[in-house]
Amino acid sequence: AEEAGHVPHHPQKIAFLFSAMRHFAQALRQRGVTVDYVTLDDPANSGSLAGELVRFAARYRPAAIHVTEAGDWRVEQALRASGLPLTWHADTRFLCSRAEFARWAQGRKQLRMEFFYREMRRKSGLLLHPDGSPEGGAWNFDADNRKALPRGLRGPLPVRFAADAITAEVLALVRARFAHHYGRLDGFAYPVTHAEAEQLWAHFLDFGLGAFGDYQDAMAAGEPFLFHARISAALNVGLLDVRRLCADVEVAYRAGRVALNAAAG
Repeated sequence: AEEAGHVPHHPQKIAFLFSAMRHFAQALRQRGVTVDYVTLDDPANSGSLAGELVRFAARYRPAAIHVTEAGDWRVEQALRASGLPLTWHADTRFLCSRAEFARWAQGRKQLRMEFFYREMRRKSGLLLHPDGSPEGGAWNFDADNRKALPRGLRGPLPVRFAADAITAEVLALVRARFAHHYGRLDGFAYPVTHAEAEQLWAHFLDFGLGAFGDYQDAMAAGEPFLFHARISAALNVGLLDVRRLCADVEVAYRAGRVALNAAAG
């Protein structure tokens, strides 16, 4: 409850997170993993992540508690203040760990994104020649990503995902609990499983990436998506792996299916 309400999140964001979490719990159980999942409307729910962790420890008396670094500083501080002996692990969704970033930033007068980006390119080897120089002789092609959208050009039809029983239950819960938040649940169609996220990504590779480079910054009335992948939500919660996505794009470029400004973008 604290995470959903400490600021007025859009109801579709709340529904996406809850549905993805419930689907992930289901997938883990199907793999034989024991999962203790507490729903928002569980009468025993303490209302916060730290509170639930304390309740979990009191109930199960675990020999050890392992947690992943939080993506939110406020959350991590609350967990650290819980008084529980926690073993922390780096969030492997990121190409760069906190410790690695701290080493890169040490002694720098400016933390400029462009220089950090180049360092990550060198580390990953993405779109580089064997000698370490960038493909195409430049580190980015921003100037080639700002073409004007030709009149009448339309983006591919978006992939939409129908609500299953789990999502329908979540939508009803969010509608009842967060009706006072800004935004509406109408038209909710986010991918809430790994399989759906993979389908969305495959659609972008086939129909969006080729024109993404040229019209990355374009806008048009009646075109809410154009050639964008719409994968940010799935990527942020771990339904997609950023390393796989980058590899897929590089393969498409090496095979001549997309231009360099699209792959780099």
